Formats: sequence, C-alpha cells, structure tokens
Amino acid sequence: MIRSELLAELHKGNPELRAEEIEQVVDIFFDEIARRLAEGGRVELRGFGAFSTRERDARTGRNPRTGEAVSVEAKRVPYFKAGKEIRERLNQG
Repeated sequence: MIRSELLAELHKGNPELRAEEIEQVVDIFFDEIARRLAEGGRVELRGFGAFSTRERDARTGRNPRTGEAVSVEAKRVPYFKAGKEIRERLNQG
C-alpha cells in the first residue's frame, strides 16, 4: 500500500472528514514516530508492533559495481518488530 491508497482508505472510512484533514492526521502520525525515533525513543502500537532504532558499527563495505572497498560510518537505523496479533494474522491459514 502506498500513501495515497492509505489516505483513500481512511477517507472511505471517515467521509465526514475532508481529505486535507485526513492527510494532516497521517502526517502528524508519521512525523511523531520519526521524531520519537530521532530522539532515541521507542514507539509501541499494541497489537501492531514496535518501532525503535538499532546501532550499526562502522565497517568496510564494497562498491557493488567496482568491488572497491568503501568505508561505511557507524549509524542508527530504524527497526520494526511486529506484534503478536499482526504475526498471527500474517500466518493464518
């Protein structure tokens, strides 16, 4: 699902809201998740999953085109762990 499909589904379920209002809610939702992760926090949505960050150490990588060694700096990356309910829905049947 892409962003426009998400907005359309939310609008279908909430016809009393204008499209701009739904888009604003979605923007706030994702901005708050990103802000909390940038602060080093964690976001847990019961039944869905938890967003957090993980530290990646600096390493030597390879340029896939040339095979040349490339230095990759240490960084934080987003991490998502699915909740029990969503895992069960994915593995039904």
